[in-house]
Amino acid sequence: MTPVAPGARAEAPPRPVAWPRLGGAALGRGLVTAYLSLIVLIPIAALVAQSIDGGLDGFWTAVTSPLAVSALKLTLISSAIVVAVNVVMGTAIAWVLVRDNFPGKAIVNSVIDLPFALPTIVAGITLLALYGTNSPVGIDIAFTRVGIVVALLFVTLPFVVRAVQPVLLELDQEMEEAAASLGAGPLTTFRRIIFPNLAPAILAGAALAFARAIGEFGSVLLISGNLPKTQVASLFIYAQIQSGNDTGAAAVSVTLLLIALVVLLVIGRLTHWTLRHDR
Repeated sequence: MTPVAPGARAEAPPRPVAWPRLGGAALGRGLVTAYLSLIVLIPIAALVAQSIDGGLDGFWTAVTSPLAVSALKLTLISSAIVVAVNVVMGTAIAWVLVRDNFPGKAIVNSVIDLPFALPTIVAGITLLALYGTNSPVGIDIAFTRVGIVVALLFVTLPFVVRAVQPVLLELDQEMEEAAASLGAGPLTTFRRIIFPNLAPAILAGAALAFARAIGEFGSVLLISGNLPKTQVASLFIYAQIQSGNDTGAAAVSVTLLLIALVVLLVIGRLTHWTLRHDR
């Protein structure tokens, strides 16, 4: 503390600037709650109410019908495959974009976001033109389950890449250099230093990719052909609405919602567990 000379006036410490709170914290929480209720909670409550319009027995009958089970099974398996591929390739793409320099890097970086901007039905037309019956590259995967996986890979491409990229940019490379100077190989450095830092971002991107994949509609509508063997849950729900079975459609929709919620909670818990070393 600086001593004050005799006869001099001590300067008062600066006061923190008081910003207006626009009605206080209670008003802010009220606005957030009202908005979320209007946009998310009330529609979901209406969906749940419609799904049990025929009672719990009707709900169970709707979600356990052979077509519903087949659609849900295909959706979950396809989404799991897509997430596994995205975790590996999304991390690799993010690594190349951050750590490597090459001609056309800016263009590649922009192409990653194309599935966000492109309407999903346009993605379906594009994939059908490229991998359909008259494929210019000689690959015909239209109306197959492989085509569904490819369509889901297309629309979920950005999630892991964009989740991992900022973490790689902030990652201190001096730790990697120190590990290398101590004799650690590339695999050991990745396993012990890089991957623990990337794991939360990878899990977050995987969760978003899975949630998008199980509810995707536009990109799979054309390339799947909406056949019984290639009917994912979203197409099954659409078919039920077209046939006037709104309750059955709502029941399968609630089932998808519950599956997505459970997966997000599990991945959130895994993310919390991977961050334990930071605390």
